[in-house]
Amino acid sequence: MASTSTSVSSSTLSSQTLSQADFLNLLVTQMSSQDPLNPESDTEFAAQLAQFSALQAAQSTQSDLQNIQADSLIGQTVALAASAGAAPTSGVVSSVQIASGTPQIVVNGQTYALSQLTGIAPTVSTGSATSNTSTQSSTKN
Repeated sequence: MASTSTSVSSSTLSSQTLSQADFLNLLVTQMSSQDPLNPESDTEFAAQLAQFSALQAAQSTQSDLQNIQADSLIGQTVALAASAGAAPTSGVVSSVQIASGTPQIVVNGQTYALSQLTGIAPTVSTGSATSNTSTQSSTKN
């Protein structure tokens, strides 16, 4: 029995998330080890599966919303909290990178997590940078 608790604790440490395959394995184990004279209701199993599916859908939606939020910051001026050993900074978001499924914004060439974001402001142009180019047509006679 001690080896079972050791394997459970080591697997818990290695991964804190429960995948759909893990859930189905638990469900099969629960079904196969139930009392044959007093079986669990199949509606309870279906309810558990529906709850797990709803949780996965919510997690996927949250991830999609983070990606959309990060993409909407491109071109915006942001203020960022200080990271380890650095001062707070601000700048224009130039791009978004996805690292391990989590979006990170790039400001002044450095990547920052969305959790470091402390403020957002529209980017103000510093002057009229429009170029006066006139179209010249040359005619040959």
